[in-house]
Amino acid sequence: MAIQGSSVIGLLLLCNLLALTGLVSASFNRSSFRQYEGAVDVDGKGPSIWDVFTHKYPERIVGGVNADVAVDFYHRYEEDVDIMKNIGLDAFRFSISWSRLLPRGNLSGGVNKKGIEFYNNLINKLLSEGIQPFVTLFHWDLPQALDDEYSGFLSPHIVDDFKDYAELCFKEFGDRVKHWITLNEPWSYSDAGYNLGS
Repeated sequence: MAIQGSSVIGLLLLCNLLALTGLVSASFNRSSFRQYEGAVDVDGKGPSIWDVFTHKYPERIVGGVNADVAVDFYHRYEEDVDIMKNIGLDAFRFSISWSRLLPRGNLSGGVNKKGIEFYNNLINKLLSEGIQPFVTLFHWDLPQALDDEYSGFLSPHIVDDFKDYAELCFKEFGDRVKHWITLNEPWSYSDAGYNLGS
């Protein structure tokens, strides 16, 4: 098991290095849906592991805060993209919330059309303002349903569900999104979540 875990961590590190190669620019910005999107229980989004954790253990979060509203990008993205244009950004890296597209974490649990619509609208707005979307598929927001069903990344079942999620993203957004990042900081997620965490 230790060898298998080391192989997974090594693969995640390699993916991270490949994703970062050549993508650094002064006019480039990045974020995570969890840091800005808000609307955690709006328009059919399912809970992620962070939604559940921040409500179950608020004392473990500085100030007991959560991201239920954040900066409300979900409702204010048009205004925010206008600001991006005005400050001269030509690219924006954001993450897609897996549980906003697949509230139960997998295709058999249903696709959230409102989630698809939100990201389509965001991508179209970015492109209309001359801002290239760089999309991160996984920024630590595992759908809680998959953690409940089979312990998420501790199970080989995650491979098929992640593949289906990624293919859904490519199908829905790939005609306009040309830059994809598979995993955000895979080493941090792997080490803090499965080595240091308990």
